[in-house]
Amino acid sequence: MTTKPEQPTGTLSRIFSLIKQSLNGEEADYTTGSIRRAVILLAIPMMLEMIMESVFALVDLYFVGHLHNSSHAVQTVGLTESVLTVIYSLAIGISMAATAVVARRIGEKNPEAAAKAGIQAILIAFAFTLLISVSGVIYAREILLLMGASEETATQGTPFVRIMMGSSLVIMFLFLINGIFRGAGNAAIAMKSLWLANIMNIILCPILINGWGPVPAFGLTGAAMATAIGRGAGVVYQLYNLFNGKGTLKMRLSYFLPDWPQIGSLLKIAAPGVFQFVIASCSWIFLAYLVAKTGSDAGSAGYQTALRLMTFFILPAWGLSNAASTLVGQNLGAGQLQRAQESVMKTVRYNVIFMILVTLFFLAGGHWFVAFFTDNPEIREVAARALRIISLGYIFYGIGMVMMNTFNGAGDTWTPTVINFIGFWLFQVPFAWFLARGLNMGPDGVFIAIPVAETAISIAGFIMFRRGGWKKVKV
Repeated sequence: MTTKPEQPTGTLSRIFSLIKQSLNGEEADYTTGSIRRAVILLAIPMMLEMIMESVFALVDLYFVGHLHNSSHAVQTVGLTESVLTVIYSLAIGISMAATAVVARRIGEKNPEAAAKAGIQAILIAFAFTLLISVSGVIYAREILLLMGASEETATQGTPFVRIMMGSSLVIMFLFLINGIFRGAGNAAIAMKSLWLANIMNIILCPILINGWGPVPAFGLTGAAMATAIGRGAGVVYQLYNLFNGKGTLKMRLSYFLPDWPQIGSLLKIAAPGVFQFVIASCSWIFLAYLVAKTGSDAGSAGYQTALRLMTFFILPAWGLSNAASTLVGQNLGAGQLQRAQESVMKTVRYNVIFMILVTLFFLAGGHWFVAFFTDNPEIREVAARALRIISLGYIFYGIGMVMMNTFNGAGDTWTPTVINFIGFWLFQVPFAWFLARGLNMGPDGVFIAIPVAETAISIAGFIMFRRGGWKKVKV
């Protein structure tokens, strides 16, 4: 009697079932079972979420890059994004605190406390962002000039900056509420909110920039309008899912009353988290300023083009590393210390593989990617050179991302903050200045300083991870 050979359909069926479960957002217990399965369930929607976030900048860049006088428009978009990284830093810092606390409470099987922590984080975010948003609208032109833009670029870009800064609250909520969902283990809703936001942006960008039928052409300003409306739609979708009562988190009106001890606890985690990303963001702002001063308008636009392309490919890796944040938080809450550490190392392995592929893509085809987004040969040349140089550190970026998310998911936001301060401001910034100004290398000096500094930061992060202090943090 002969037996039939085992068919691969069973394995394929399990793979498709796992992908379907991750995209549908089906609830799962990440403190038991296969670690590989847990990482995949979280990583797929988180990576897709980050891809969608990066698409915002690329869509704007594509349509803006084909406008008349595109160097001014591209520079405006890039410099504005550099300033908005401060908003992103605030949003990420508060969302990190929300993710850490929500994940820890979910791991402790206390969803009521998790829901309350999420609402208190929203109250904190609203208070901080409102002031920044108003200031950005009032001082839009001054912001561009301070960033090193020419008078002409500042004049053309002021309406764009006003709309983007004015919609800061929408940006904040998009990050924060997604952080709450990730902490609860429901990364699919976070992903879908970005899908909706991007679909709206992709549809509206060409219409509002170039005009269509009765809709007038707003040019560069239209890109900002499309992005703000798209992100707003994503936030509406988030709020619906947050308050419909169907998920793990059951929201109540009483949770909107300020709970000062809870707010204090969240701020204790969020404050160094905000500083952590402000430190990194301000260093990137300085590098953008340095490129603008040592290169031409085309050189600055080329650097901004390269950054947008880098962001598109790096954000999925950041999404994958976010899986470590949720897994660490929930497993520490469940008292599974060894499982938390194993989850981190599994995530590192997957992220390194992904970043190797990205490095090969940029080294082999960076010039082609750049050509797709701009017709200006000077911008193309600078952007392609920046991509080739910066991508040399991508493998270390992948490791560093997971390390930082591990600390943040555990609520240890001080460790990556100190690492970032030393790595960016005591090393990267002086090194970039020395190469660009001291050795007269111009923008190339900045490009070289980036992978060198990021590699050092990743090594420092791994050393601190191995010491294990993050396992002892209480939130």
